[in-house]
Amino acid sequence: MNAILGTSLSKSFQHYQVLKEVSISVQAGECYALFGPNGAGKTTLLRIFATLHRPSSGSFEIMGMDGKRDRVKVRDVIYLIGHGSYLYDDLSVKENIQFAIGIRGWNPTEAEIKKALDQVGIGRFARLRSRYLSAGMKKRLSIAKALLIRPKVLFLDEGYASLDERGVGMMNECIRSFTQAGSAVLMTTHDRGPTADVAHRVGVLNRSVLTEISVKDMVTADALF
Repeated sequence: MNAILGTSLSKSFQHYQVLKEVSISVQAGECYALFGPNGAGKTTLLRIFATLHRPSSGSFEIMGMDGKRDRVKVRDVIYLIGHGSYLYDDLSVKENIQFAIGIRGWNPTEAEIKKALDQVGIGRFARLRSRYLSAGMKKRLSIAKALLIRPKVLFLDEGYASLDERGVGMMNECIRSFTQAGSAVLMTTHDRGPTADVAHRVGVLNRSVLTEISVKDMVTADALF
């Protein structure tokens, strides 16, 4: 089943065209890694799928739902971990989780929150205000939210950014847990090593041309773009 399906997607900002007729599909239970140079439109593509940008033309579906017509329903089954932390500085780590998941209509138990925070390695900071977290700890908190939400489709924009070696390993364990449970993961990345451990398919987006390559070729290529 196509968890993500984009057909001839284009996006322009003022007079600058970021994407031009890009098509992509990601199956349920699959991790698709998207490479490309800065400015290629990788983040824009993820934000379109996350219903944060409306495409200038083209169409997309998430879990069989029309991404433009059924935006509210789509948002119930997706989760995006982007460049920003989107945290409330004066709320604690635990309170940020309770707020973020509460607006989705679900109140996780203390035990569920503790398990998620322990899984990403920040359980002992549950009562710390998020303003005091490092960039890597904020990324871990975002992953903890995803573990509790368990979206059908997870978008990771530079998922390894700000993470230390243990954090990268933890991220890959989480990606595997999502795909093994049947969720689709679409991630942008520049880190070939850790990506090779979890990616089922690889694409290179460059000048609005999406070229699929094997994981093996991704690892061994001198340069991808």
